[in-house]
This record gives sequence, structure tokens and C-alpha cells, in this order.
Amino acid sequence: MPLPLSYDIYGPLDPVSPVVLSVPHAGREYPLALQAALRVPVAALLPLEDRHIDMLALAAHGTETMLVQRRARAWIDLNRAENERDPHIDSAADRRALGPPSVKVRGGLGLIPRRLASVGEIWARKLAGEEVMGRIVLDHRPYHAALDKALLAARARFGVAILLDVHSMPSIEDGTRIVLGDRQGRSSAARYVDRLQAAAIAADMACKVNTPYAGGHILERHGAPARGIHAIQIEFDRALYLDDTREQTSAGLAGTARLLRQMIDAVTDEALGQPSAIAAE
Repeated sequence: MPLPLSYDIYGPLDPVSPVVLSVPHAGREYPLALQAALRVPVAALLPLEDRHIDMLALAAHGTETMLVQRRARAWIDLNRAENERDPHIDSAADRRALGPPSVKVRGGLGLIPRRLASVGEIWARKLAGEEVMGRIVLDHRPYHAALDKALLAARARFGVAILLDVHSMPSIEDGTRIVLGDRQGRSSAARYVDRLQAAAIAADMACKVNTPYAGGHILERHGAPARGIHAIQIEFDRALYLDDTREQTSAGLAGTARLLRQMIDAVTDEALGQPSAIAAE
């Protein structure tokens, strides 16, 4: 029998909207194998989570196809490429084969996160290559394959597909509450980003684009504007929907969910209101 998926799918498998939602960092499942290999308590890994951003996305969800990862980011980070393996904790990570380490890997936040600023190194031992490969095969690849399938189906039906990759961020000193990322214009046409930003500003939310977050591997892998597939990352300030401990949701969840719904509707309207180049062919 096939192993159960490590993510949940909401909405129809065959998209009924050009918008597809992804929530890769909200997972709160910490497998026993992970717990046994830690040198810190599981609670110390909470800063890696986009804490309860799945609850925000679910509250805003309509008919869109949406993927929500259940496994914790500490297990494997879906927003990192397979070659972002860290030789400090991954026994099979061969930098000669994988190429130069990315900035994220050097900082300890590669495919398998290695360290946190608050506690330092998080693992008590190196992980065997089989362990890491198992996580890639059973968790990383299926999630991205499901996104690929949903986006291609949405584009086939509507002539265009827009991936909204939903995340949360610590509060920024300058008061920015929402950050949109499109890999500096490489993962999406500007008009979709503009509609999202306009919806945020209309709700009196300070919103920036690509500063300080421009998006990661999910956008890099799935965004292909020339082929009618656009991908945008949305970062919400956690203070908008979490309490002062940043561990539980607050009364702000409902209002923030309404804003996300308005943003989804705006980009859907943009997609359906103007024919794409592919649809016109």
C-alpha cells in the first residue's frame, strides 16, 4: 500500500480557479525519528514554523486547490532545492557534486535546517544519507509534484495559473506588515503582484515587494511567466494574527483572513479579466 502523504489537499484536485495556494512551512508534526536525533527540545524549533499560518490560509480559503504541509520544516524544508544539502549534518552531502553552498545553507537553513540563532546547532548527530534521501523521496518530491500537477491543470483550464505561496514573518521594525516576493520579477508578471499590493494597501497595510523576502525555491521552481505560470510569495507579519507569545492565534486572525481572501480575489479577477498569451494562441 502507498504511504500516506505528508501534506493535505483542500479544494478539488482538478482546479476550478486559476489560483493555487501553497502553505509549506506551517507543519507541526515532529516525527519520532526527528525527536530522537535532536540536541534541543522540540519546543526550541518553533521559530522555524510559520506558526499557524495554515489556520489563516484555511480561514481565507474558498474553492481554490490548496496544499498544506503537515510535517515540520525542521524535518525537511520544501522551500529549498534538493541540492541545498548541508555537509555539516548530512553524511551524504558531497559539495563537489552539489555545487557551491547557497547563502541559506551557509547560514544553517538548508534543505534540512541545521541551526537556529536562538539555540545554535539543533542536531545531536549527523544524519545518514538514507535518512535525508528518504525525506526527499517521501516528502519533498511529492509536494512539488502535486503543485506541478495543480498548476498545469489550472493553466490548461484557464490559460494561466497563479501560485500564491503563503508564509509568515517576524515583525519588521519599519512597520511593514506584508511582503510580496516574485524573485525580482522572475517568477511572475508584475500585474499580479501589483493587484496583491493594491489590495494590501487598500486595507491600510504597509506592503513591500521583494524586501526583505524575494521568495525561495518554490517560486524559482514553479514560476514560469513565459509559460503562463506565475508564482508569488506572500509573507504576513505574525503580529497580525498571533498573540503576544507568537504561539497561539489572536482575534486578529479573522481580519487578516479577510484580507488574504481579498488578495486572492483580486489576483483571480486579474487572471480572468485579461486573456493570457497562451489562451490567445
